[in-house]
Amino acid sequence: MAVDPEIPTHAARASAAMAGDTLDVSLAGDWQVTALRPAWLEVVGDRQPAEVRLRAAELGSWDTSLLLFVFAAQEWCRKENVRCDTDALPEKVRRLLGQLTSSHETSVPVDRSENFLTTVGLATQDVGRKARDISNFVGECVLSASRLVRHPKKFRWRDCLEEMQQCGAMALPIVSLVSLLVGVTLAYTGAIVLRQYGGDIYIADLIGLSMVREMGAVMTAVVLAGRTGAAFAATLGNMKANEEIDALEVLGIPAVQFLVLPRLLALGVMMPLLSLYANALGICGGLIVAYGLLSIPGTAFWAEMLTIVDLSDIATGVIKAAAFGQIIGLAGCLRGLQAERSASGVGRAATSAVVTALLLIIVADAIFAVLFNALGL
Repeated sequence: MAVDPEIPTHAARASAAMAGDTLDVSLAGDWQVTALRPAWLEVVGDRQPAEVRLRAAELGSWDTSLLLFVFAAQEWCRKENVRCDTDALPEKVRRLLGQLTSSHETSVPVDRSENFLTTVGLATQDVGRKARDISNFVGECVLSASRLVRHPKKFRWRDCLEEMQQCGAMALPIVSLVSLLVGVTLAYTGAIVLRQYGGDIYIADLIGLSMVREMGAVMTAVVLAGRTGAAFAATLGNMKANEEIDALEVLGIPAVQFLVLPRLLALGVMMPLLSLYANALGICGGLIVAYGLLSIPGTAFWAEMLTIVDLSDIATGVIKAAAFGQIIGLAGCLRGLQAERSASGVGRAATSAVVTALLLIIVADAIFAVLFNALGL
């Protein structure tokens, strides 16, 4: 490697020359971090030696700049499977280089993939741990509810009424829109099949049973899971990040009784009411489509629907709605209390609350379907 005449003689220099299969690299000049230094890839170029020998020819003062150059050479030799000889370097350089190498030492890549049994075992442990956390939380909520029954005067009813307004009255617009559109969609879908067999009037049976037994409760639960469940998790997660929950515990106030129970009670009361409201809006949407598309009068629609829908159907929907409300409240509050003490942790808790609530709602709906069928409801 030729030395540029414009570079001062005391500047850091690295000259390389091939001697057979060995690349002889001479290091000279003053190596300072604050000054320019040669790059190893420029020094080696396109050569493919079997060995690299580093030696100090006219080496002046040096600092970590020289160590970084030699370390880069060693890394290149390791990747290219080339022997690197540093015995000709000063003892202090080799000692510091050993410390630098050990701090950046990387082990040989090994296969860390897990076999099937290990994966199943870890997943089972994770499921068991999460189920245990949920069980403990539900148990605490049950104990708090029993204390509420024994000492109702110690319950903060004002907080419960505020939560009722937030998860009930404030959710009416979105529940109204979703329920009406669900009824319209079901009516249009059912009309495609029923009109082929001349059974247009049975659109009332389809809409009535679908909304009262299933869609009213489920769609309301989905809306509140994304709206109220996420809000519960974000609120409690933010309080945990600000150490407000720790302050309550220090004062001897159980967080479950003070923060969770009012929210669970509010959802338990408002979810059945919102479900009944969603049923009415969905039936109205189906009635509109039946009148406009199938020319079925409203009185005929209503009379036909009453022949198939009775109080047992309404009761099943209300029971589902109450259970879904508790699921949403438990999922939101649990994820909020488990949130990490950071802004990103609060966001993850809100997302996890929605996912957990939706998953449990679908599972609970399937269990209710099997149970009601077994009971003949």
